[in-house]
Amino acid sequence: MSGANRGERAAGSEGFGASRAARAVARVEHLIKGPVWGCQMCGQCVLHSTGLTCPMTCPKTLRNGPCGGVRPNGHCEVKPEMRCVWLKAYERSERLPLWRGHIDDLRPPVDNTLEGTSSWINLISGRDRQVPAGWMADADVEP
Repeated sequence: MSGANRGERAAGSEGFGASRAARAVARVEHLIKGPVWGCQMCGQCVLHSTGLTCPMTCPKTLRNGPCGGVRPNGHCEVKPEMRCVWLKAYERSERLPLWRGHIDDLRPPVDNTLEGTSSWINLISGRDRQVPAGWMADADVEP
């Protein structure tokens, strides 16, 4: 889905997500976070726990660390011209006094039903912490 259309996806959401205000918030969020962090509008932002590096920019969209295919030079096995997103996340997290330890948090898999919605609204409403049907809740997993 293109970046311009990601904010539009909020229109298909339920409740507040279906409102014009929610679509506007999603657009503003993408305008701010897209250029700064490469935000992919997953609807479940974890920038604070990944050294202000969006894990969704990983070609494999891994949210809990590198795939094991990191090249000796620190570059991605899928896109050799790109530095491993998780290597950048680890290095950056070391420089964040407030969130330094959060890089080790275990994050749940992405809930693809939230794609294109505002993570700000999802955080406030608790929607980003709801366990989708078929998933098991785990007390050790931090959203």
